[in-house]
Amino acid sequence: VQLQASGGGLVQAGGSLRLSCSASGRTGSPYVMGWFRQGPGKEREFVATISRSGRATDYADAVKGRFTISRDNAKSTVYLQMNSLKPEDTAVYYCAATGEFRSRNPRDYEYWGQGTQVTVSS
Repeated sequence: VQLQASGGGLVQAGGSLRLSCSASGRTGSPYVMGWFRQGPGKEREFVATISRSGRATDYADAVKGRFTISRDNAKSTVYLQMNSLKPEDTAVYYCAATGEFRSRNPRDYEYWGQGTQVTVSS
């Protein structure tokens, strides 16, 4: 499975962005999908994850209520709608896929996209 993330950019605090992650390759059976981020000098951290059907989601406390993960299996695409952005949301955002269960641990994800930069100015 190949993942391609897009939609990052520069936005002012309080603004919004929508990230997309398109999957190609072995996409016949949906994967559990996740978004992670890595800020400057920080470790990669969990942001959100979504089940194969899209009915179950999980969010990091830092983004709960501001970010929404969704998916369109017909398009093999996962989205991350980010609202009320804060400077501390500045990071490279990565999408990831796993054939196993939803997890907050990046080590549980087998496939990774290349990352897209999100910069939030104050």
